[in-house]
Amino acid sequence: MKKIVSLLLTATMVLGLAACGNTDEETPETPETPGEEETLTGTGEGYGGEVTVTVTMDGDTITNVVAEGPDETDGVGTPALEQLPEKFVEANSADVDVIAGATVTSRGLIYAMKNALDPDANPWPMVEEEEDPSNVEASDVALGFGISSLGRKGPGADDTETQVWSINEVLASALFDGEGKIIYLNVDQVEVATPNYDGEGMPHLSGWPGQGGYNIDEDHDEKVDGVTEDTEENFIAEVELWKTKRERGDDYKMGISTWSEQMDAYEETFVGMTVEEIEEWFEKYTSDRNGRPLKEGSEDAEDKAKYDALSAEDKEMLADVTTSATMSLNDSHGNIIEAIRKAYENRMGLEITEAEAAGFGVSFMPRIGPGKDDQDVQVYSLNQVFANTLFDEEGRVVAIHVDQLEVASPNYDGAGMPHFSGFPGQGGYNYDEDHDEKVDGKTEDTEENFFSEIESWMTKRERGDDYKMGISTWAEQMDGYEEVFIGKTVEEIEEWFDKYTSDRNGRALKDGSEDAEDKAKYDALSDEEKAMLADVTASATMSLNDAHGDIIKAIRASFENREVINLSVN
Repeated sequence: MKKIVSLLLTATMVLGLAACGNTDEETPETPETPGEEETLTGTGEGYGGEVTVTVTMDGDTITNVVAEGPDETDGVGTPALEQLPEKFVEANSADVDVIAGATVTSRGLIYAMKNALDPDANPWPMVEEEEDPSNVEASDVALGFGISSLGRKGPGADDTETQVWSINEVLASALFDGEGKIIYLNVDQVEVATPNYDGEGMPHLSGWPGQGGYNIDEDHDEKVDGVTEDTEENFIAEVELWKTKRERGDDYKMGISTWSEQMDAYEETFVGMTVEEIEEWFEKYTSDRNGRPLKEGSEDAEDKAKYDALSAEDKEMLADVTTSATMSLNDSHGNIIEAIRKAYENRMGLEITEAEAAGFGVSFMPRIGPGKDDQDVQVYSLNQVFANTLFDEEGRVVAIHVDQLEVASPNYDGAGMPHFSGFPGQGGYNYDEDHDEKVDGKTEDTEENFFSEIESWMTKRERGDDYKMGISTWAEQMDGYEEVFIGKTVEEIEEWFDKYTSDRNGRALKDGSEDAEDKAKYDALSDEEKAMLADVTASATMSLNDAHGDIIKAIRASFENREVINLSVN
């Protein structure tokens, strides 16, 4: 408004002078009165930490902006620090476009400008606004979970020329409507590397105890500090510290933003598509070389040709995607597309009318056993439980789907068990090939065996009818427990577990136990409770928390990780 008033005053003066007519005397120039300069400062959250701006104002005009971000990554965030100040001055506003490739730093600087210009509306520290999710309506809803497992060689070798290896599992939880379109998608990933990987925060595995440990870069300075302890204690400690990429949170940054933020952007793109449409999108809009979305200016000839062939509308869509997500959808880090495909193939129909929130949780458990082989070599296993849960507005479970991945050393004698022989270079592991409780030799200590073992891993549900235990299959027993948990809050599930299962092995209590503590716990129950347990144990007797895996913990994690979806089923 001040600018408009100033223009009106100037126009009035000009009209007044014109009305006076011409004169021989020169009219003295009115000296300009400069505006009062003011310096403002603002703060925002960049990629590496806080970013700040110092704004010089001449009245309502932005005359100069200085941006600082000492913790922003050189070459990634720094272009925003260098280019945005001029844009703020030109626009005389904080409303400018982000710098491509420096999205997070750009957004931080834009917020810092808003904080400087109007701190009441844009306070620092930022006040997180609760999202107002849109209601989702659907019919014939199905819940699916899929996992894709890959071995990876690299990145590179350490300073002693010992190879870095990793295991990558992509976990996809999805809701589909009756036409197979995705109405909700949550993708997470478990990446576990040998401890000579130099990146901070990476979950580690040194192989099985007895394989000698593995080089470790303890302070992440790209120099090996020694070898991890070749003990069962270290094995247990490593696995219990595993986290998914979402659980690693803001500390796990890559490229333009965190892994979670990039995955969120892809999920937003894929909601509303069928799996076939996602696969077509991937084939059309990503590089055949590395699975990343195509971008303008690629120096790779094939990527450039593929991008140039797109329509202007396609290019605009890709520009929107790549401001938030540039990581690969399928490379040696993991096949996200395959995991979504498996979620669809494994989907199960739901008989629900609504759900307030959806959650996904994982628990990790190392296991020593069961027992040893006939050469007195220990059997070990890795156990991961995955819980996909829908909750109502009061936190009660309305639908739940639990699965598990158990991977054992190949001297385990049971048929169908997924195997892991350790990393290449560790000598392989005793192998009971025909499951007769006698070792037949050692697995091949090759890269090919490493990759083939991991790619053949199957969850307990995927193992299907072949995976029988006790009174029925693992899947049938888990179905029995899931039926019990529907209608309960997570707190009530935990209370049910504490009251109705053995403190010794996590199995549902039964009449006639020979264990004194289990018998006393069972006898203290009412007749109604005993009748309920009899119904449960008619279909489910396996443990809900033992060395095979903590199912209760995974369900708790799914509640803590829940997202509001406001789903109503027609």
